[in-house]
Amino acid sequence: IDRVIESELPFLRTFDTACIVNIAGHSVEDYRIVAEKLAAVAGVDAVEVNISCPNVASGGMSFGTDPAVAAAVTQAVRAVWQGPLIVKLTPNVTDIVCIAKAVEDAGADALSLINTLQGMAIDIRSRRPILANTMGGLSGPAVKPVALRMVYQVARAVQIPVIGLGGIGSATDVVEFLLAGASAVQVGSANFQNPYICPQIIEDLEQWLEKEGIADIRELIGALRP
Repeated sequence: IDRVIESELPFLRTFDTACIVNIAGHSVEDYRIVAEKLAAVAGVDAVEVNISCPNVASGGMSFGTDPAVAAAVTQAVRAVWQGPLIVKLTPNVTDIVCIAKAVEDAGADALSLINTLQGMAIDIRSRRPILANTMGGLSGPAVKPVALRMVYQVARAVQIPVIGLGGIGSATDVVEFLLAGASAVQVGSANFQNPYICPQIIEDLEQWLEKEGIADIRELIGALRP
């Protein structure tokens, strides 16, 4: 975090856009320390808390899989960070709505979902895992149906905004997430295939809205028909 504050933030401040810092940790205290340091400097507009990290104090279980622990992390960050607080939820749970409500009650201003699904790959010749850590995060188009389902469930259960992500690579994908209840979206993996994907999505989205006669994109939020 010290490196980011010293070397990255000055560069990011040169751009006319909001700076959202995603933070992670392996203990509640890790999260608190990082958030407190960010609160003491200028140029950070919002914090996104990644609760998919392993909690070393509980044998490596992810912070985001236990409602009480997820709430504890949120409360710890909220105590030292007064700006917009986004919590990024893990999909590797049985009931994501339960986690979302716990985080909302603990002080989150918004939720982003989903983070990566847990997966693995195997080299059949060596009979070894391809990933050094054996398991890793699966992202991209494959996770989109799961992400849409979870955004739909959570958006109907909480009062705070939901940011949708997971396999978004086109204007059509964006519209689907908005209809499911997302108020905004994030584009991740698609940037690795096409660094210009975001301006392309924006252009395509504007053309689609004009074609459909929609003056305000916010009309789409949560407008899924039964």
